[in-house]
Formats: sequence, C-alpha cells, structure tokens
Amino acid sequence: MAIAVYPGSFDPFTLGHLDIAIRAAKMFSTVHVVVVHNPSKKPRFSASQRVQMITEVLSKEKGNFVVNSFESGLLVDYCKTVNADALVKGVRTNVDLDYELPMAQVNRDLSGIETVFIPADPIHGFVSSTLVKQVADLGGDISKYVPQIVAEGLRK
Repeated sequence: MAIAVYPGSFDPFTLGHLDIAIRAAKMFSTVHVVVVHNPSKKPRFSASQRVQMITEVLSKEKGNFVVNSFESGLLVDYCKTVNADALVKGVRTNVDLDYELPMAQVNRDLSGIETVFIPADPIHGFVSSTLVKQVADLGGDISKYVPQIVAEGLRK
C-alpha cells in the first residue's frame, strides 16, 4: 500500500489543510501529516501543540493518519524512514506552484520521491495560515477557516 507524507508548518492548521489531508487519504493507504520547521516563519504554536491539535482534528476523519513533527534535516530523510512513496502538497495558486515545483524537483533528484500536487478546493483557496492569524489578532471570526480546536487556541 502506498504511503504519503504531507508536510507543512501548519501554524495554524486550517480547513484547507484538512481538506488536502482528507483527499490524500483517499489516494494513499497512510498519510503522514508532518509538522516541519520553517526557519523563515515565527510559529504561534509549538510543534508539539500543532501535532496535538492536528491529531485531535484528524481523529474524527476517515483515513489512516500519522501525525508527527520533523524539526531538522532533509524532508526526504523522513520520507525514507517511513518508506514513503510520495509527498503531498496542496496548491492554491500559481504562486504556490512556482514555490513548490523546484522543491519537488530537488526532492526527486535527491531521493527519487515523487510529489503529488492537490489543488485547493476553491472554498479554501484564499485562506492562508498567515491571514488566519492576522484576522484572529484583530478580533475577527476565524471559525470558517480553521477547526474549532485551532480557533480556541488562537483566541487564548
């Protein structure tokens, strides 16, 4: 059975991220949702908090999910460790694709792993984690953009 790794900073985990994870679970027997460290971002939640929230959210969904964090090293090394067949990346716009495509090519060159791009559902296509944090910081309603546990965490 095929194993996929769905990496991201997931700070916070949005309904768009959830949609990609669920759709990936229909294509792969196991989906590793992996919280990775992005040195260009300052996370609101610790990696362990993100893992905990994502685990709770995915526990209510159909699919074989493994939620983990990977904070240093090459993502392809994590993929080798779990015998992954593919990486999954959600893309909202051509900007996302322009950013993700070179990484997909390097990952393939380094390890042979393929990247599967899943287009965002248009209902979530405009939502980013950065935008969600900004709306939350300004007191706006983010309940349409993130799972309930994430909204509660952002309100604290």
